[in-house]
Amino acid sequence: SLIFGAIEYQVATDEGREPQFFTSQSVQVVLNHASLIGVAALGMTLIIIAGGIDLSAGTAIALTATVIAWIYREGFDGMADWRDTSPMLATLSLSALAVGGGVLTGCLCGFINGGLISLLRLVPFIVTLGTMTAFQGIGRTISGETPVRAYGKVPDAIASLQKPYPDPEWMLVSPGVWIMLILAAIVALALRYTVFGRHVFAIGSNESTARLCGINVVRTRILVYTLAGLFVGVAGLYQFTVLGGEGDPVSGLGLELKVIAAVVIGGGSLNGGRGSILGTLSGACIITVIQHGCVLIGVPDHYQDILIGLIIIAAVTIDQLRIRLQAN
Repeated sequence: SLIFGAIEYQVATDEGREPQFFTSQSVQVVLNHASLIGVAALGMTLIIIAGGIDLSAGTAIALTATVIAWIYREGFDGMADWRDTSPMLATLSLSALAVGGGVLTGCLCGFINGGLISLLRLVPFIVTLGTMTAFQGIGRTISGETPVRAYGKVPDAIASLQKPYPDPEWMLVSPGVWIMLILAAIVALALRYTVFGRHVFAIGSNESTARLCGINVVRTRILVYTLAGLFVGVAGLYQFTVLGGEGDPVSGLGLELKVIAAVVIGGGSLNGGRGSILGTLSGACIITVIQHGCVLIGVPDHYQDILIGLIIIAAVTIDQLRIRLQAN
């Protein structure tokens, strides 16, 4: 509440009016900024419920944004003749190719993580720590060590994904927030009402018991990481629009901690078997509110990282205490 008030106070001061707390504008800004973390955290929720972790999410988001920008740049030159005869069709086709390529890149990143972890039975922490560096290296190779700028006109439907104040106003929040909410509803229903959802919880609660019950742990875990990669791809599209149509392979550094923090703050257990989509979205909003408050009072970025790290430690500690109390 205090940070929401601080956001509105700053805006009101700049505009020369009396501050009003909890205005629709401040809520729109927070929800819009939370949507990038929230979308990526949907996939992280699946991973954590299944007893895994993904430290490569941040660099994978940056990689997908870079791929989207690269396809735009290369495709713009390759479609020169087509742009002269059918400019709108060329733009839409290029956008579909870029967005599809970015989302598929995210899925591939998740599939690689899931395959290494499940087929080779490697520790998720170590695998994703390695792929975190690998994905960044791939992004830097594609970009040539510099940010990739998308040439040509990016359609308004994509460029406006992360605009805090939507046009038309009846949408209330940005298109990116609506997409996040729709995806969140789908994942929540899948976890609650499908066999896949029950398998995810079973694997996270006790993998050995899940195997004895006939659950294909390898297939389920690969699917979990691949789906998480899908959400990473969507988050990469958000990142692309946030950067103004640009892909930067180093822009996702540290983002994975915020994504993990959103899940943990929302009640997810790093021991697996516990988590909820509603809690994750709440955690994403809390992280965003903390960031906004720190910016408004002039707290440097590195102190924000310290604060988020302490919040993760506190949430994990509370979860461990809960487990011990239940055991006793």
